[in-house]
Amino acid sequence: MFGNVLKEFRDFAVKGNMLDMAVGIVIGAAFTAIVSSLVDDILMPPIGLVLGGVDFSDLFVKMRDGNPPGPYATIQAARDAGAVTWNIGLFINALVKFVIIAFALFMVVKGINQIRRMAEKKAEEPKAPPAPPREVVLLEEIRDLLAKR
Repeated sequence: MFGNVLKEFRDFAVKGNMLDMAVGIVIGAAFTAIVSSLVDDILMPPIGLVLGGVDFSDLFVKMRDGNPPGPYATIQAARDAGAVTWNIGLFINALVKFVIIAFALFMVVKGINQIRRMAEKKAEEPKAPPAPPREVVLLEEIRDLLAKR
C-alpha cells in the first residue's frame, strides 16, 4: 500500500509538468528579487529625491504612539517602540513591484499567444499534394503517347 503511494508520487514528481513548474517557481523567485531591487534601489530613490527627499520605504503615518512616544524616524523605530503605523511607502513600493511583474508576465503571455497563433496558422495552410511516384508519371506519359496515335 505505502510502496504504491510512493511509486505514484515518484511518477507524478518526475513528469515534465512538475519539473517545468519547479523551474518556473525558481525563476519567478529570482525575477521577484530582481524587481524588488530595481524598485527599492533604482527607481524609488530618484523619485523620492524629486519629491523632496522622501524615502518611500520609511513613509508612514503613525496611528498610535508606542513606548516611548514618537516622533519616529523610521518604520523600524516605530515598530520597536510598539507604535501602530500605516505603512504607505511600503505599499507604494509593493504596488510598483506588482505593476512591473504584471507587465512582464503580460508580455510573456502575449509572446506565447503570438507564437501559438503563428503555429496554428501554419498548421491550417493547405499542403501541396505529394509528387506522384515515378511509375505513375511514366504510365501517364505512355498513356498520352498512345492516345496521340
